[in-house]
Amino acid sequence: MNTHKVTLIPGDGTGPEICDVTVKVIEATGVKIAWETADAGADAMGKYNTPLPDSTLDSIRKNKVALKGPITTPIGTGFRSVNVAIRRELDLYSCLRPCKTYAGIKSKYDNIDLVIVRENTEDLYAGVEFSPDSAEAEQIIALSKNKIRPHSAISIKPISKEGTERIVRFAFEYAVKNNRKNVTAVTKANIMKFTDGLFLDTARAVAKEYEGKIAYQERLIDNMCMQLVQKPETYDVMVLPNLYGDIISDLCAGLVGGLGVAPGANFGKDYAVFEAVHGSAPKYKGLNKVNPIALILSGVLMLDYLGEKEAAQRLERAVATVIKEGKQVTYDLGGTAGTRETGQAIINKL
Repeated sequence: MNTHKVTLIPGDGTGPEICDVTVKVIEATGVKIAWETADAGADAMGKYNTPLPDSTLDSIRKNKVALKGPITTPIGTGFRSVNVAIRRELDLYSCLRPCKTYAGIKSKYDNIDLVIVRENTEDLYAGVEFSPDSAEAEQIIALSKNKIRPHSAISIKPISKEGTERIVRFAFEYAVKNNRKNVTAVTKANIMKFTDGLFLDTARAVAKEYEGKIAYQERLIDNMCMQLVQKPETYDVMVLPNLYGDIISDLCAGLVGGLGVAPGANFGKDYAVFEAVHGSAPKYKGLNKVNPIALILSGVLMLDYLGEKEAAQRLERAVATVIKEGKQVTYDLGGTAGTRETGQAIINKL
């Protein structure tokens, strides 16, 4: 049996405790993994004077696969998102976020099985921003010929043909590989005719290569939100620019019971990083309270990526059984179990 080398980034807040449980659950499948622990996030600041040490990126580059716990991102001040920085540094251009219903979870919807494919490196998340009254902001305001108010802060939204082409192709290839029915491109191209317009034009060109294999359709982002609330069962794989993908992935997580059951993965040409969609919830740190299932399901995605498909399927079945029984789940799923107890219950089902 092969031993897989994987970088483990515990993160901060509740990250380390859900990572600890997830590692034990993954190891209980029998898959051999050599974990290399690396630091990132708020807790790394005091040790390295940076939330993302070079050594952490070097570890991922060496092992090519990482499992990452949640990392706190300060709101409004402080360092920019470590999650965004990792994706940019390693060119993890594709964010995959499956959202599916599991029996036993309280939700207004049944039989949902959606996949969000989110572009990771462009759009407003590219981080090109100018503060109010900066020379750059003033220059853009002048060029706008009074379309932008004085003293505005400004963000620039870059979308490229190259970036769009590879994310749309990723979505179609995923659909083909996983026997999905259709791909929906989501934009606001009726208003942002050059940026979202480029995304839409490029998506149409790529879609032609898959005619007869995968159906293709288009939706505007505002209409997509309404459609997902009214009839989510009619959709399958969605491919979106960065910001829309972030918003829609949380909406879809809400459809299936919340972020506690929402896994995530980030793929590039050479590397893959697996993470839960939810945040670090620092107020619950050390309380053995938070739900580890989202990160465990991210581990399912990781096992599948590593070629351990049987173990991945077995682990997902164990998670589904524990959720369905409802006896050893955390408070957000209506139970009273702690983080560790939920993990052990899943191990017992393997």
